[in-house]
Amino acid sequence: MTLNLELGPDLEAKLRERAAAAGKDPETFALHALAEKLRAPRSFAEILAPAHEAVDEAGMTDAELQAFLEKAIADARRERKKRA
Repeated sequence: MTLNLELGPDLEAKLRERAAAAGKDPETFALHALAEKLRAPRSFAEILAPAHEAVDEAGMTDAELQAFLEKAIADARRERKKRA
């Protein structure tokens, strides 16, 4: 299927900029962006699979994981308050 689109100057500039940064021509970049947008959404299990694997490999217990996450959340909140 051939698709012709009329892009405004701002959108064309963004497309060219992003394509160049990715090392692709604008047409290829736009085709990949469209394919990504139309891909079926991933499940939470698929999104979290790398985290689950890392926890399993580390041999963390549920209690250790909970403590780790609570500390990470507390640290992030402290950092956010420092910047505010």
